[in-house]
Amino acid sequence: MEDTTTLRTPDELIAAGLVAPDAAVMQERIAARYAVAIPPALAALIDRDDPADPIARQFVPDPAELDVQPHELADPIGDAAHMPVEGIVHRYPDRVLLKLVHVCAVYCRFCFRREMVGPGKPNALSPDTLERALDYIRATPAIWEVILTGGDPLVISPRRLREVVTALAAIPHVKVVRIHTRLPIADPAAITGAMVDALKAAMPQVAVYVGLHANHPRELTPQARTACARFIDAGIPMVSQTVLLRGVNDDVETMGALLRALVETRIKPYYLHHGDLAPGTAHLRTTIAEGQALMRALRGRFSGLCLPEYVLDLPGGHGKSPVGPSYLAWKSDGAAAIEDFNGNSHAYPESPAGSRAD
Repeated sequence: MEDTTTLRTPDELIAAGLVAPDAAVMQERIAARYAVAIPPALAALIDRDDPADPIARQFVPDPAELDVQPHELADPIGDAAHMPVEGIVHRYPDRVLLKLVHVCAVYCRFCFRREMVGPGKPNALSPDTLERALDYIRATPAIWEVILTGGDPLVISPRRLREVVTALAAIPHVKVVRIHTRLPIADPAAITGAMVDALKAAMPQVAVYVGLHANHPRELTPQARTACARFIDAGIPMVSQTVLLRGVNDDVETMGALLRALVETRIKPYYLHHGDLAPGTAHLRTTIAEGQALMRALRGRFSGLCLPEYVLDLPGGHGKSPVGPSYLAWKSDGAAAIEDFNGNSHAYPESPAGSRAD
């Protein structure tokens, strides 16, 4: 019989062969601070014989999480600095985050909102709080896009999802609704026709996009791809977000395989996020230089369709900045020197605007 139990407790992790019995006390300490949930679809992907398994590294609690560095932050990207009302993060002029829920189907060990999600936290916005958030959007004409996040917004019922997206679609200046989710990977069967219909109810008044969080090619199982196809075949385009993680996807072969798998699934890679300064995540972060080297290795060897933008969310709420490698340098004579994907430099003479050769 297929296991339908989401693993949440140290005893369940031990029984599933994901944690050694003598680690129970340490696991209790981690679970007391950070949420734990590994649904069956992801637990089945973990290779119990590989101590460095990249799926386990993302989801199985690690004692290193209790080693909090002085520069790590409870709110590493500064959401709180841009919350005009509860549930809204308004960091950029033309778009807002609407944080519907604070629960997920799976809890990633590197989550930048790990201090804000999970059991013991408010599960979802109350009806009154949600209405105040919607009122803020209605009263702010500059908002062109609303991004549903959390937590994972797709854990709510299709009925409630329909209510939210149709309310957004009724706001004249809102033209795009984007949903960020792990659910097609964490629980592919949860992507039902009712859920897809709920999102389609907002169309064509707004364009609806789904952003998938995926970090390793093994996550894109046949079941996950089928779940994504339900959105795409219904006319809902998909993009992806990936977090650069040490020991998970920080080599060109793994990252390239993931990006190709996404494109083959009709999902456009959008962002590659540098790891945030979330508490207890230093063991999973790479350096920026390592991320730049990875992007250099990908460019020219993988289709441009596969290449995301490498970005870092600045602490303090200052937003995302691209941190990918540069291929441009300026020579002393004013000419540009452009590096190709093989690392060779080429002069590119520029003429002043409006000038012409006689």
